[in-house]
Amino acid sequence: MTSTNDILAALSARYPHQPTFLQAVAEVCTTLAPYLGASGATEADYVRLLRLATPERIITFKVLWTNDQGAIEHNIGYRLQFNSALGSYKGGLRFDVTVNEDILKFLGFEQIFKNALTGLPLGGGKGGSDFNPKGRSDSEIRSFCRAFMVELHHHIGIEVDVPAGDMGVGGREIGYMMGMYKELTHRSEGAMTGKDPLIGGSFGRTAATGHGAVYFARAMLRESGKTLAGLRCVVSGSGNVAEHTARKLVSEGAVVLTLSDRTGYLYKEAGLTTGDIDAIIAHKDTDANLDTIAISGATFTVGKPWQAVVADGYFPCATQNEIDVADAKAIAKHAVLVVEGANMPLSNEAVAVLHDAHIPHAPGKASNAGGVAVSGLEMAQNAAHYPWSADEVEAKLIAIMENIHELCRIEGGTDWGIDYVGGANIAGAKRVLAAMKVLGW
Repeated sequence: MTSTNDILAALSARYPHQPTFLQAVAEVCTTLAPYLGASGATEADYVRLLRLATPERIITFKVLWTNDQGAIEHNIGYRLQFNSALGSYKGGLRFDVTVNEDILKFLGFEQIFKNALTGLPLGGGKGGSDFNPKGRSDSEIRSFCRAFMVELHHHIGIEVDVPAGDMGVGGREIGYMMGMYKELTHRSEGAMTGKDPLIGGSFGRTAATGHGAVYFARAMLRESGKTLAGLRCVVSGSGNVAEHTARKLVSEGAVVLTLSDRTGYLYKEAGLTTGDIDAIIAHKDTDANLDTIAISGATFTVGKPWQAVVADGYFPCATQNEIDVADAKAIAKHAVLVVEGANMPLSNEAVAVLHDAHIPHAPGKASNAGGVAVSGLEMAQNAAHYPWSADEVEAKLIAIMENIHELCRIEGGTDWGIDYVGGANIAGAKRVLAAMKVLGW
């Protein structure tokens, strides 16, 4: 094995049924290939990279729970412990009908690099279930969360694996799972992050991913002497990341033109206000779609905003592969920057379009690392049994995002600007692969 092409060929032959995972690996390998070639990588280095793309452990289990009618339902639960070279496995739990081994391997692989970029002692992992919380009552969600933890608790712990939230898993779900963990183990350790501050959670965790993306965008703009003030922005999604990205952009003086969901997008030429965002999130909290809400001055359109809305900044904060080649070509005509709030929201072909157009483009493993960064800070607070103030946490988040930007600048510098995708992959890989070598792996 003497090239990244050999790695991709080996993984493609072994996992032909996991296209999303292979897409994530291909993105990393494509950007690492020039670096590895220039640094005189040996066969052992390529083998180590292949080993990095192989999870240390994949745990699958059945979850039996009781619905409001007293009937027993079942779902499949997962915990994928990908790489622990830098520390305890760390990564969120996703509850969504799309969850399967392919999706979790993609998310877990990305998480390794993201966690490495924070500079914190965090390994990479991911987990979740194909349980769909939409339309379920609070009692049903509680029932599922407790049943899920009955199996999961065997595999987690503050020095082993520390899950957090992700799509479909917020503070309520974390609380229910943490409550069951305490009942089962008789321990109050910080075995999960994203908790309510009342039970050991960190201030600022809920907003951290969105805030972190905006802080990263601020650093990107600074490279060309620009600021966020007046920047007209398209934001996709209407979940936690999109909400707090939009709120932070507004507070920094940017103009947020859109929010979206699976039915379409809301567009407001004058920019969504914080009151508008409040109303949209309250509406979504009832499990309603954006096609049924009225926002003064805003219009709803079926489809995606990327080709229809002209903007300066584009913040995809919904889900993977929401931007294709045609979308990227439209974005490239106007964009000052593209900042990923979601995990891998661009196809690899779309990434190539932005790269060839020299559009500054921050990959999620760099720009949305704020969430796991504050999760790492929550772990530190739990270990010390001492909480930090919201201002202290926010200051540490800003410092971490600035440092990630600096790593990308150092490793991704080109004659046309900063290749943030390459810089993030190289900086993350260097740290993890070096740790694996030290450990004799």
